[in-house]
Amino acid sequence: MKVINRGFGGSQIIDSTHFAERIIFPYEPSRIFFRAGGNDLAEGKSPEEVFGDFKDFVAKVRERLPKTEITFIGWNPTIARWHQVEKEKAMNTLVNEFVEHGEGLKYIDTYSVPIGTDGKPRAELFMPDKLHFNAEGYRLLAARLRHSVEK
Repeated sequence: MKVINRGFGGSQIIDSTHFAERIIFPYEPSRIFFRAGGNDLAEGKSPEEVFGDFKDFVAKVRERLPKTEITFIGWNPTIARWHQVEKEKAMNTLVNEFVEHGEGLKYIDTYSVPIGTDGKPRAELFMPDKLHFNAEGYRLLAARLRHSVEK
């Protein structure tokens, strides 16, 4: 399977929508795995605003690539942004409910990937910034995604 990583750090959902002409459409992908929203919430957007931005992204992709499957990779909590965990849960819920009723849309829940027995993110899965996964954290995330990617 040919995979093209078009992710870029610090982005918000509106950036992917804005740059779709350059980062998505030339490749005419059959599937898009989309993971964004955490930076949006960190910049002060509400879960409803982030969800609206995701719907705009879906609409733009649907205009040009109506048969492309879009899989939203749900947001997981981090130590650095634990203060916004309730907003992350709300955003995930809004997207998941939308996806359940949309054709060619999927959702992968990743919330529990870094969660320890105390209900909080496990420090050993994160880089020193406590925001980004380290190799072990990404290994666990990849394991969660593998089944959907291999389909």
